[in-house]
Amino acid sequence: MNKKTVMDIDVSGKRVLMRVDFNVPMDKSTGVITDDGRIRASIPTIRYLIDRNAKIILCSHLGRPEGKVIENYRLSRAGKHLSEVLGRPVTCTQDCIGPEVEKAVADMKIGDIVLLENLRFHPEEEKNDPQFARALASLADIYVNDAFSAAHRAHASIVGVTKYLPAVSGFVMEKDLKFLDKALANPTRPFAVIAGGAKVADKIGLLENLLKKVDYLVIGGGMANTFIKAQGYDVGNSKVENDQLNFARGLIKSAESNHVRMLLPVDAIAAKEFSASAEHRTISLSDVPPGWMILDVGPKSIERFDKELQKCQTIVWNGPMGVFEFPAFAEGTRALASAIARLDEATTIVGGGDTVAAVDQFGLNIKMTHISTGGGAALEFLEGKTLPGVLALLDE
Repeated sequence: MNKKTVMDIDVSGKRVLMRVDFNVPMDKSTGVITDDGRIRASIPTIRYLIDRNAKIILCSHLGRPEGKVIENYRLSRAGKHLSEVLGRPVTCTQDCIGPEVEKAVADMKIGDIVLLENLRFHPEEEKNDPQFARALASLADIYVNDAFSAAHRAHASIVGVTKYLPAVSGFVMEKDLKFLDKALANPTRPFAVIAGGAKVADKIGLLENLLKKVDYLVIGGGMANTFIKAQGYDVGNSKVENDQLNFARGLIKSAESNHVRMLLPVDAIAAKEFSASAEHRTISLSDVPPGWMILDVGPKSIERFDKELQKCQTIVWNGPMGVFEFPAFAEGTRALASAIARLDEATTIVGGGDTVAAVDQFGLNIKMTHISTGGGAALEFLEGKTLPGVLALLDE
């Protein structure tokens, strides 16, 4: 997928409208940003623009204000944090369009940075309203999309503005596209996909699209319970999607017919209840106590996964192996992350909010080849869908 990047266009002296993703988590009581990863991810593109004498106009959403001004969703905290990280002032406006914004932009000098207020304070943003998109676009000469995580949304700041401005990718977008596209189109083999998380229904598109592309398919997390039950095991009170049992059985058969090595858990950590302090123990799949629930994969499963993944040259991981937020049920995810982190010769790609959070929590993010910022966008890309925000960018 060859799209033009910010390096393919002259930005000197130009006003650049740059779509970023500053939808960062904040402590509700203090307003303190608890994870600035998305802000820091935007820094290379911003610095590139500064170094090439551009005027940078940043725009983003934060939360789901549903077209209303909500004080807790203002972007001023993100702007202050960005200023501290960059070591230079960032002007925050009180709106994203209108006379005040137009004046702030008109007053900009080379290298200045303006952060527009939350785009989603206007319902027109999510509706991709042409007039709203035109008003945003009128602020700039060039559009740079560096918010891959929002590229699956056909919103005004993602798609609409590209009708009025030349549109290219920033470095975050470029890197995500590079790694994910190669994994789908031309992976170095053997190629493994690890799918975890809570629900099979959330991963149907990914599993169907990738089954004929991979050599290994690893299933874990809550969604594995459905596959375990589909094999005939009694899973007690474990969360199961009974309406997906036939899909699970069909996928197991399809993997076999397509010569895909499908790896399912062979043991588990089961608990008496869904609680961080619940009584729990390691069990075989044929020995789930009545009323108990599976909350993590077991050590034999991880050992099996590790052994097979050592053979792989490309690994894409989306979804944790268990309820890693509870320390008692985090070991499966931690052990798998550690196993992947040891594969120095392999290309390892981690995507999905919970998976990225887990890898960060275990301090293993720097050991991965690529951490995707995408979340839902990465999942849809891996499902084989065309992302509106990517399609809207200029082709090379």
